[in-house]
Amino acid sequence: MSAASFWRPASLPPHVPSQPDRCVSTFSIVACDPATGDLGIAVESKFLAVGAVVPWAKAGVGAVATQSWANTTYGPKGLDLLAQGHTPDEVVAALTGADEHRALRQVGIVDAKGRAATYTGNECFSWAGGIAGPNYACQGNILVSEATVQALAQTFEATFGGLWDRLIAALAAGQAAGGDSRGQESAALLVVREGGGYGGFNDRLIDLRVDDHPRPIDELARLLDLHKLYLFKTDPADIGAIDEAIARELQDVLRRTGDYAGAATGVYDEATRNAFYAFSMRENLEDRWVDGPRIDAVVLRFIRQRFVQS
Repeated sequence: MSAASFWRPASLPPHVPSQPDRCVSTFSIVACDPATGDLGIAVESKFLAVGAVVPWAKAGVGAVATQSWANTTYGPKGLDLLAQGHTPDEVVAALTGADEHRALRQVGIVDAKGRAATYTGNECFSWAGGIAGPNYACQGNILVSEATVQALAQTFEATFGGLWDRLIAALAAGQAAGGDSRGQESAALLVVREGGGYGGFNDRLIDLRVDDHPRPIDELARLLDLHKLYLFKTDPADIGAIDEAIARELQDVLRRTGDYAGAATGVYDEATRNAFYAFSMRENLEDRWVDGPRIDAVVLRFIRQRFVQS
């Protein structure tokens, strides 16, 4: 794991483009999961709606994070260059070489082969720098210290699970290590997979944004849990039988939600099944519906957390 660090001069140079308060000070990680081919980005910043600026990704191609006086053309141009077969190092060179304000830019790139590169212009506000390793690149500017990008990299390397979980864990570790020296405001998570979007019509497996929040990473993690609940498919290993105790528990909840008018008999009959189906559709749990006297353990846990009175 190698690092490149750069510091910002005390005063702004005369060629700074437009207003200083529009600098996208942030820390981010772009990464690839070689086992699944998933590509993704996690980012946090003291900047409104950072997810509308920094993250760019395309399934089977790569991911780009553009920040620090962000040049948003780096996103689509970088992905086009990756699709043409250029390496991340070559893409960084091409993007920055054609940019007269490259000294103010910061960018991280990973491709579908796991090759990665990070760039920090030598006029970015300190602390600014990045780390690139196999399958990831981490970068940040206006940070409390270098410890933030180190924590991003180390946590990503040490964490197991889906790419989304590893990215969120890395982001949280970066914040715990200091994060943006100005504080927190927004965060975003983007993960792409071919046909991974809703209905299989696009590649946006996960596209979550917290635009303005006092603890945006915590809120992003909460939204990720909801995304998993509503949009991830049921794992066959999580399917269990609806026994008498669970049937009675469901009937009690369904009576309180107005979906079931019968008694809590503990029998999963047609009336209970129809009530549970109506409840599941209204709660956007259709992707986790299992017919017959069976239930997804994730759904049962959701019901107990949300609807069962203590």
